[in-house]
Amino acid sequence: MSEQAGTDPAGAVSGVARAVKAAGTATGVSRAGLIGISVGVLAAGAAAGVAIERLTVGRTMRRRARAELDAKAPYGSLRGRPRTVPAADGTELYVELDGTGEADGTGGPDGAPEPLTVVFCHGYCLNQDSWHFQRAAFRDGLRLVFWDQRSHGRSERSRSFLAGGSASIDQLGGDLRAVLDAVAPTGPLVLVGHSMGGMTVMALADQAPELFRERVAGVALIGTLAGNWDAVTFGLPQAGARLFRRVAPGMMKLLGRQVDLVEATRRLGTDVSAVLYRRFSFGGKDVDPGVARFAEQMLDATPIDVVAEFYPVFSAHEKTEALAALRGIPALVLTGTKDLLTPPGHGEVMAEQLPGAELVLVEDAGHLVMLERPDAVDERLAALFERAARYRGAAVPPAPPAVEGR
Repeated sequence: MSEQAGTDPAGAVSGVARAVKAAGTATGVSRAGLIGISVGVLAAGAAAGVAIERLTVGRTMRRRARAELDAKAPYGSLRGRPRTVPAADGTELYVELDGTGEADGTGGPDGAPEPLTVVFCHGYCLNQDSWHFQRAAFRDGLRLVFWDQRSHGRSERSRSFLAGGSASIDQLGGDLRAVLDAVAPTGPLVLVGHSMGGMTVMALADQAPELFRERVAGVALIGTLAGNWDAVTFGLPQAGARLFRRVAPGMMKLLGRQVDLVEATRRLGTDVSAVLYRRFSFGGKDVDPGVARFAEQMLDATPIDVVAEFYPVFSAHEKTEALAALRGIPALVLTGTKDLLTPPGHGEVMAEQLPGAELVLVEDAGHLVMLERPDAVDERLAALFERAARYRGAAVPPAPPAVEGR
């Protein structure tokens, strides 16, 4: 990519439109047209301020460092007890149970108060390993449930989507209910959701407000929003954001239909992808390179057709009214001040709907705040868990220990 493409926002965004128009008017989708679309997407990221020209400097050094980080790979290595849970359409959801508490919902020993069951719901294009630091921090005294959303991680590809149906956040809310019924049928619950996972929690609140009245002891909404997704600009100028929103749905469909070609171009463009991932995942410049590489691996592991499957659902997500089911329950709303995907203003709007909720804006953190600033996130989660335990009369968990390597 030329230096001009990395520094001219108008030209970069116009490239998206030209690429999509060329691909859409061709007979079918040509190889050149699809590659043009892919480059256009990257150019849109450059328009947001990514210095693409840096990619040509020290490429061999970066690849060697990346290989060394891959060889060490401590992140995402923690595992629990595996289960599979069928969703309503038969899709097999991969679940892991962790923590020193009994994870089957049978109650505390010798009549003692039950420990909390904390259920972690990950975001778009990620998997349950995105909660690596939280899994390490909260294993003692809690039941922990981690699961991969349908089509993500180790869960099965959505059967209903493969049969011609459409993805939806409401379907994910139903999946969460299936997981709870299977592995945590009784006892007090804390639901922790990041990004699309937070939307999943809101969808469940919309579908089952009685569950929140009777069993939910706390909710954490991290880097997420209740609606108005179309107002997010991704850090682009307003004109560029409007153009991107016009072309993105069609572009995603085209990319999703050319899986093999797009995956090949993704592999060829790993240096470009790494910069874009960092731009939209993290807010600070001092992120641990191992953490940045770990995030890159999770995002790269999500097939392009899964990316295309779920992208349209965010515009349809509107659960502001569902937040009423959370009122009165201990709640945490947390986001990074430099989150380009779910900006802090959305967190502030949710907090206004939840009197008594703790609103935390983590300074200079981006979208993957639980990886970028795990200490700050864990501190507020620990406080939430204590409030949640007292709210439902559950066993108060011990304070989490400091985690080595942060």
